[in-house]
Amino acid sequence: MTRTIDIVTAVIRDEAGRMLVVRKRGTAIFMKPGGKREPGEDDLTTLARELDEEIGCRLVDATLLGAFEAPAANEPGFTVRAAAYLVTVEGQVAARAEIEDLAWIDPAAPGDIVLAPLMRTVISALPS
Repeated sequence: MTRTIDIVTAVIRDEAGRMLVVRKRGTAIFMKPGGKREPGEDDLTTLARELDEEIGCRLVDATLLGAFEAPAANEPGFTVRAAAYLVTVEGQVAARAEIEDLAWIDPAAPGDIVLAPLMRTVISALPS
């Protein structure tokens, strides 16, 4: 039986169309910022909290891209189910909390950065 982790994630793009990806401490795989809902939180409350905690910025606007599923990157035997939002943020983006590294990638050509399976699924669904 597959176990599922429900999360909310952010697709953050810069003026050049690059996408922000983050890597948690002790891992090698990059993913979108975001995380698990706390009891009683809706998607946008979760997203605002996670963006503040992980990368130190404030959620300004969010548009739902959709719901996506993929094998979890760092939890063997789990599937991750994510509500993914295209978001606008303000503030200086920096690695905080459990985030060890971040990068801005071209979604069409991410280079040698190892992306989580969910990242690849969401990238294929991004509007041009």
